[in-house]
Parts: sequence; C-alpha cells; structure tokens
Amino acid sequence: MQHAIEPSPLDLDCAAEAERLRLALRAAVNGTLKRKGAIVAVSGGVDSAVCLGLAAGALGPERVLALLLPECESSPESRRLAEAVAARFGVRTHAQDITGALGALGCYGERDSAIRELFPAYDGHAAGWRSKIAIAGGLDGGINFFKLIVRDPAGLTHAARMPHETFLRVVAAQNYKQRVRKAIEYHHADRLRYAVVGTPNRLEYALGFFVKNGDGSADVKPIAHLFKTQVYALAAYLGVPAEIRSAPPSTDTYSLPQGQDEFFFGLPYDRMDLALWAHDQGLPAAAAAARMGVPEALAELVYRDIDAKRTAAAYLHASPLTL
Repeated sequence: MQHAIEPSPLDLDCAAEAERLRLALRAAVNGTLKRKGAIVAVSGGVDSAVCLGLAAGALGPERVLALLLPECESSPESRRLAEAVAARFGVRTHAQDITGALGALGCYGERDSAIRELFPAYDGHAAGWRSKIAIAGGLDGGINFFKLIVRDPAGLTHAARMPHETFLRVVAAQNYKQRVRKAIEYHHADRLRYAVVGTPNRLEYALGFFVKNGDGSADVKPIAHLFKTQVYALAAYLGVPAEIRSAPPSTDTYSLPQGQDEFFFGLPYDRMDLALWAHDQGLPAAAAAARMGVPEALAELVYRDIDAKRTAAAYLHASPLTL
C-alpha cells in the first residue's frame, strides 16, 4: 500500500499558534505556577529568541528578565545576538560571565585532561587550542560513535575516534556549563518569584538533546511541541531579528564551531523534522525518504537512530524514583 505525505506537513498558522501560546503561557505563569514573571536564558539562537518573544507578549516585557550567561569559550556573536533580541522585545537583561565558576568546578581542567588522552600536546583554550566532538557512523550503516576534533595554535586540525570512557569524561565536564547556567536561572527566579522558561524545540525534547538538571530543567516549556522548522516560521512572525533566523543551529558549547547536526542529529534540522514527523505518523521509511529527498536506505537508518535516541532520552525525562 502506497503512503503519501501531505504537501506541507509542518506548515504552521503562526498567528493562531502565537496567540494560543501567549494565552497558555500567561495562564501557566499567573495561574498554575503563581509566579510574577518569567526568566529566559537567551543564547542568541532562534529557540530562546522565540521563547523570549512569547514571554514578552504573554506577560509584558517588564515582567520578563533575559539572562545572558557567556563563558570564555562562547562565541562573541552569541552575546551580541542575545542583546539584539532582548532589545527587539523590550526586555531587560542581566549578564553574568560564568567562566570563573566553571574553572573552579573543574569544567575546563577535567575536559582538557580527557582530551590529552588522545592528544597529549593539548594545552587548553588559553594556550590557543580549540576542540569539539562530532557524531559519525550511524548514518553510514554502522553504530554511532564520536570523533574528537582539535585545532592547534598553528591552525592545524586533528581528529581521532573517541574511546567511550573519554567521550563520557568530556561530555560530563562540558555539562557543567548547562548546569551552572540553570543554577543561575533559578537564583534569579527565586529572588524575583519568576518562572523559568525552558527553550527546547520538539527535536531536542523528543530525542534527548539536553542536559538532565541543566537545560532540561524548567517550569514551563512553550515550544517543546514545535518542530525546528515551525520555530523558524514563528520567529519570522514574531519579528525575531533576521540574522538570528538565518544562522544555522549551533550548540555554542565547544570552543570550535559546532552545528547541532554534526554533534547530535546527524542531519540538518529540516530533514530531521520531516523524519521525526513521518516516524511519529507511523509512515514507512520510504515515505520519509521521498519527502526528505534522500535514499530509502538512509531514511531507514534515521528511523533506527530516532528509536535509539528516544530510548536513551527516557532516562533524561524520568522523574526521580521514590522507593
């Protein structure tokens, strides 16, 4: 039996959805949560920009605080874009550099020690070294694995496959960044009696692209049901600055530029959106492949990867066990 995907499954009535979300966010903050306003950590990316616009529209910009939480490995562009979107929606900002806290906790030292297991000369960000990790293998028919990529002070790039233990050490250290930021968000939420707004989109929320008790923690998540394609459409409707809407999704977590597709999803967000939509509609991989414009064999691998990520994400979503 032939299955067909409707022409535009991710089309969104942005006006209706924006109004629905404003009303729902207002009801959540004022009613269910009984808070006076909202905290949004603004990264310079499209997801946090849309959440900031929705919060400002729902509560009034005077009841929203945008937090800018850079560290020494953040892109300077991120702060500039975060300030631009806060200005666009008339929201006040508070900036706090978290480099000192991360250094004291051992974030950089622990990570760099793990990196030196593969590249003994690696001497950290201050010495001019840069690093990131990238996913590989799964969309080539194998098992997903991660590569460590470093750039030395002379500008030469080196790469090596990461042993699992090294990968865990690097990621655990990097996760300090999201957890420290969340601690600061809740500090300001406590002092102002505000709600913390989480910013994951549907790809991130469903497939586990967040840190448990880090960026995965929030009081309300207004766009967790929206595909990334829909978030971009809503961003245009809300008037998010064009340079934010035109920038490719980035993690802005590692010191080398790193796209979300290269770190976690394996494919650009627009194709992953379609794959997840088709998968959740129960459509066969062949139908997803036709919409994505990729071979059926690749779509089957993406389906397999979605299932694996969902299994892993169950732990991230789980509430604490009471015995």
